[in-house]
Amino acid sequence: MSPGPQARVGLRDVAEVAGVSTATVSRFMNNPELVSSELRTRIASVVRHLKWVPDGRARALATRRTGTIGAVFPTLSHGDFARAIEALQNELGELGYTLLLACSEYQLEQEYQQVRKLVERGVDGLILVGEAHDPALTEFLAHCGVPSVNTFVYNPQSHGTCIGPDNHKALYRLTSYLADLGHRRFGVIAQSTDNNDRAQARLQGIRDALAERSIAVHPSHFVVGLWGVAEAREHFRRVFARKPWPTALICGNAYLAVGAMLESQVQHIRVPDELSIVGYDDIEIMRELPIPITTVRVLSDEVGRRAARVLVARLEDRADATEFECAAEIIVRASSGPPGGKRKSGAS
Repeated sequence: MSPGPQARVGLRDVAEVAGVSTATVSRFMNNPELVSSELRTRIASVVRHLKWVPDGRARALATRRTGTIGAVFPTLSHGDFARAIEALQNELGELGYTLLLACSEYQLEQEYQQVRKLVERGVDGLILVGEAHDPALTEFLAHCGVPSVNTFVYNPQSHGTCIGPDNHKALYRLTSYLADLGHRRFGVIAQSTDNNDRAQARLQGIRDALAERSIAVHPSHFVVGLWGVAEAREHFRRVFARKPWPTALICGNAYLAVGAMLESQVQHIRVPDELSIVGYDDIEIMRELPIPITTVRVLSDEVGRRAARVLVARLEDRADATEFECAAEIIVRASSGPPGGKRKSGAS
């Protein structure tokens, strides 16, 4: 007989109705692949019929695990981060874990406090962004024994701790692409490097590629922005206030690139004949503008999936062959070309 409407259904009730042991029901919940197909179907039917909700607190006491993963991202509005969070949640769900999410707003102290709160709520592991954290955060995680994975960054020197693109290499390659087209006058609307080691590495990639070619960015052609399209338009006006203009403009993120493109059209600057504009990240509007923007595409959904797999494998003490470095691909579109609109021989 099913328990009355006011009774709380427990594991023993499910086992009794299904005609199996409580151990079998527990195995079905925790490791369903160890239960035969016939039993899985039967127990699942009983769970639905009795509307049973497992007691997570009791399970946590028994296993010392809550089945939750915490993640702290700098912002939730960034295109890369939004796609990664969606993929991370889906992958964790497939692996039997729940995602708890927090936002640091690029503040290391706030990131540390959010991590403390997540650990106090019993998360089994943590997904973080970048390698630059408050020293107290690193010490806290080591003391608590909570495993973590850094994302959106890959550093060969810290291999095994971070999953993402090599930010330095990505912008080194993008800058080299423009230089190889013949550009010698560069402008940069960089993303702020405050508490952002990824932006710092990307800026260094630009500098290293130009230094190898003995090219310097004029101080009036270098500005630092954050995220906004309107902000990027203002910075663009500063860079192009007087001639000679740069012939190539590198923008630190997608929104800065979109703002630069919009302002270039207001000022009737011909792209790419007079100016090549490139960015980082690949949000939808970049390819839907009248002049689609050349950019570096990061497989951010893959970053999320890989981070979930690596962290869960560590929690479950099993081997995992996931690669830590994620490719960053240069997507060439109509916004870039040789300076002066000249095509190299053989170019289409």
